[in-house]
Amino acid sequence: MDDLEFRLYLKIDVVQLDFWIEQGWLIPETSGERRWFRDADVARARLIQDLMGDMGVNEAGVDVVIDLIDQLYDLRGTMGKLVTAIGRQEREVQRRLFESLEDIDRVE
Repeated sequence: MDDLEFRLYLKIDVVQLDFWIEQGWLIPETSGERRWFRDADVARARLIQDLMGDMGVNEAGVDVVIDLIDQLYDLRGTMGKLVTAIGRQEREVQRRLFESLEDIDRVE
């Protein structure tokens, strides 16, 4: 959705949106001077609204939460690559890898 649709949907003003973008909390796609937002941007914006509005989290707290979410997303991608790489290995190698992972899981 474009900038205006995004702001109307979330009931925010352009100053607020620009601030969120300046903070790096949202990174819209751009085409010329137009900004475009994806569904993921809507979800992030709703989270920001919930954190700052309903939960009273300050800007530094929002930075931490957004950073953690980004790290989790990156970790998810890395884990997907790892699973794919393991799947390409021979059965015996896969078996040893999974046994090693079970040993790690048992360590407390």
